[in-house]
Amino acid sequence: MVEKDRTADTDQQKSSISTKAWYCWVIFFACFLMVFTCLGFGSGSRSIYMSAITEALNIKRSLFSINDSIRFLTVSLVNMFFGRLIHKFGERKLVSAGFLCLITSVLLYSGAHGIFTFYVGSILLGIGLAWTTTSMAAYIIKKWFRERSGTILGIVLAANGLGGAISAQIVSPIIYDNNNPFGYRKAYQLLAIILLAVGIVVVSLIRDKDDGHEVTIVQPKVGSPSITAFRQEAGTKSFALYAVCIFLTGTILQSVNSIKSIYMRDIGIDEAFIAAVLSVESLALTAFKFLAGFMYDKKGLRKTLLICDIAAIAMIAALLLVGNSPQGRVAAVLFGFLIALALPLETIMLPLITAELFSERAYAGALGIVVAISTLGCAVGGPLINLIYDLHGTYRLALYVLCVLMLGITISLQVILSAKSRKKHTAPDPR
Repeated sequence: MVEKDRTADTDQQKSSISTKAWYCWVIFFACFLMVFTCLGFGSGSRSIYMSAITEALNIKRSLFSINDSIRFLTVSLVNMFFGRLIHKFGERKLVSAGFLCLITSVLLYSGAHGIFTFYVGSILLGIGLAWTTTSMAAYIIKKWFRERSGTILGIVLAANGLGGAISAQIVSPIIYDNNNPFGYRKAYQLLAIILLAVGIVVVSLIRDKDDGHEVTIVQPKVGSPSITAFRQEAGTKSFALYAVCIFLTGTILQSVNSIKSIYMRDIGIDEAFIAAVLSVESLALTAFKFLAGFMYDKKGLRKTLLICDIAAIAMIAALLLVGNSPQGRVAAVLFGFLIALALPLETIMLPLITAELFSERAYAGALGIVVAISTLGCAVGGPLINLIYDLHGTYRLALYVLCVLMLGITISLQVILSAKSRKKHTAPDPR
């Protein structure tokens, strides 16, 4: 009898292990679908909406662009408490709440008659994205995949580019329906239906996995060794310059990213071609997320960073050359590729540079500060460039200034990394 019980227990354990091994790929699919929809459709095509909404409701572009600032600040704030919330409520409940916030957000957008409704919707959008995209996907993948978790997460996050490419093709014809200046409302309503359908599928597949190896997301306290070490190492001119560089990089990238569609439309390019350029960008971004990591492994940090920085300068130059002519349209397609190569500067490159500048002991504290500074720069970018447009009636002046600033940032970062490299090589051997 005892032997039968042991056999039954063994079979049950084998079945459980088999189920876990099989179900991890279901989790992978759920996370891929979640990022594909929430980031790709919910965020990736947002720039297409600006022109239609501001014209239909007679809203200044600088006021409307504050939506993105609110979204960035909300995501940053909510992520500060991510660890506490995930351990209290579990991933399934947070993902459910995230989809609910996203659906409510786009429904508010679809019925908004004034700017403040859009602001409220952006708060909900930020909460929804915080609970359904990068942080959540990374947390879930880390729990279910003990091996190759980095590669799996890279594939999942690349879904953003694919979702953005498809979204641009679906919503652009609806938004810019010549017979309906409020076509964007139908696009938002369609997006709400898509989010609801995908949300039901994803939530039904997500499991609050507890296998005895719970992943702990550390929230550094003020007195923790990480923060203490960061304060000691950050008290240098090089970090102050680095902080300015990453703030301005976030500002520049988000400035260009927020006005790319409306800028092309202003100079006479049709919506179908703009949607095609955005699709090219999204697909290229999918590839370049992998390429940035590959270049780092093969060529090192300084060369990888230099390539991305030069791409950022070139993308602004390409946007200035965009026009409603064969050459101008070629410049638009080139811009799509270049901005995709530049955008890793505000994602994957941040932890790589921070690891180079700070010790392992200070890394956790430093990375949180660095990401917060970059996000703050992103929050400033959109309203700033649109304020310049409202004052001067053109984006070109701002783009020239951004190009010069990006050149200065490129040189400064190379100087910082070069000085850090020399310091490492001249430091005395601790043995």
